[in-house]
Amino acid sequence: MKEKKLEKIEKLEPEFPSPPSGSMWLIPLGGIGEIGKNMSLLHYDDEILVMDSGLMFPTEDMFGVDLVIPDIHYLTHNKEKVKGIVLTHGHEDHIGALPYILEKINVPVYGTKLTLAILRGKLREFTHLPKIELIEFEPEDTLFIGNFKVDTFRVVHSITEGVGLAIHTPFGVIIHSGDFKFDDDPVDGKKINKEKLTSIGKKGALLLLSDSTYADRFGHSSPEKEVGKALEDIFAECKGRIIVTTFASSIPRIQQVINCAEKYGRKISFLGRSLVNNVAITSQLGFLRLPENLTFKIADLSRLPDEEIVVLTTGSQGEPMSVLTLMATCNYKWIQIKPNDTVILSATPVPGNETVVNNTVNLLFKLGADVIYNYSTARKDINDDMKIHVSGHASQDELKELINLVKPKYFIPIHGEQRHLVHHSRLAADCGIKPGNIFILENGSIIEINKDGIKTAGKIPCSEILVDGLGVGDIGRVVLRDRQQLSNDGICIVVGTVDRTNGELLSGPELISRGFVYFEVSKDIIEEAKRLAKDIFAESYEKQSFEVSALKTTLREKLTKLFQKKLKRRPIIVPIILEV
Repeated sequence: MKEKKLEKIEKLEPEFPSPPSGSMWLIPLGGIGEIGKNMSLLHYDDEILVMDSGLMFPTEDMFGVDLVIPDIHYLTHNKEKVKGIVLTHGHEDHIGALPYILEKINVPVYGTKLTLAILRGKLREFTHLPKIELIEFEPEDTLFIGNFKVDTFRVVHSITEGVGLAIHTPFGVIIHSGDFKFDDDPVDGKKINKEKLTSIGKKGALLLLSDSTYADRFGHSSPEKEVGKALEDIFAECKGRIIVTTFASSIPRIQQVINCAEKYGRKISFLGRSLVNNVAITSQLGFLRLPENLTFKIADLSRLPDEEIVVLTTGSQGEPMSVLTLMATCNYKWIQIKPNDTVILSATPVPGNETVVNNTVNLLFKLGADVIYNYSTARKDINDDMKIHVSGHASQDELKELINLVKPKYFIPIHGEQRHLVHHSRLAADCGIKPGNIFILENGSIIEINKDGIKTAGKIPCSEILVDGLGVGDIGRVVLRDRQQLSNDGICIVVGTVDRTNGELLSGPELISRGFVYFEVSKDIIEEAKRLAKDIFAESYEKQSFEVSALKTTLREKLTKLFQKKLKRRPIIVPIILEV
């Protein structure tokens, strides 16, 4: 019996073929049909190159889940072939899964100075990891990773030191855009390298993999400096304290808040661990200019007049334990929101976070603060059309510009939900790429590349890996379904003590409810359920064929039917049978 079970399990193990001789495979492991979890690989001969290793934050139906990371079974199956992981930039959706992946595959990781500095900070929290080789490169460097030659090129994004990749293969150049937009006057003065892209286009690129996050937005994404102008307008008008929240990794935005504080004679304090860490790292490396004597410790807040205070904090996404949320709920030790405070949300909610962000805004208004959010303001004395946030992702005009610069023969939209991928594929067709040369993929899709061109070649097993506390991949959709049922209908535990020899009921049954019904109010249905359970125990005893598993199954089925009929609810039924 045991051998059959083992045989069945072996058949369920994923099978991972390899590219045919003379062919290369491109496989996205994440970031297709979703926002986050960006990760792709190239497999040629006996070598694999990995691009990015990001995480995704859980959706509302993932009860108790902390993070979602890509399925790397293909990589662990071929771990001796993986030559390195090259990172395009330091955002969580591109580097956040690395601590979990490097635990399984210890390979060199390549990144720019800031990207690796942020990664080092993350890896320090995972003390059990082996020593990881981190290899730093400059934007515009050429990397040799195994037999892969990778030319990097600078891009503009909402974090400093982002790059795109031009990967030279025997079949042509593959361009990976990274996250980007075209900003002709970025805050740090370092523009995207259009000359390099034009040069690649003149020689002829084989394939372009391009960021699709804003592919459904018309026009051109606004330059980051527009946020600086809006912040200056607000700082010029405000007489009280100013509290700003933005993404902790948005270094250009942080720099502009610092610039405004300096210009209008205010001191600034940074709150939130991730923000404090990033400010320390970037100022130390020279990517952030932080004048001496401009900062103050939050413990000294009461010693400064309100008109000289700026607080830059985490919490733009309404995270329950973030500093801004604690302020809004009056649970932060150092700052209590009061009238004449101005709170600026210099970020837009990530899809799925709208409700919690709106709740935070409502609470701040209730405490008397003026809250400026989503390009609008409650203050009559401030321009209602100011841009307090702009995206770091390219809109349609910029996406077309990249395609026209690179002139790829084939095109694959990446980094986006289905609607983004479809919109982006239409833009590519508008730019002259043949519809048959445009591929909309899924995570795990295999793109086969050889001397004859590019085609789809099936799919590898590729699911999502859920991180829950210290558990990685130990829960799946079945567990999540149970958690969802618990959240909707609760649990009912049935406890009975029986004679182990014949199944005679010795005590009970007792019912315990959690999240199902309040016993004092629902006495009648509980008593009916007890009588039903007692009858089930009695029937089992009378049949003289006592079997614990069969008794539990009957209890679950019949009690479920009873509660469904009487209450239209389906709690999880957990029978506990004690044998004495």
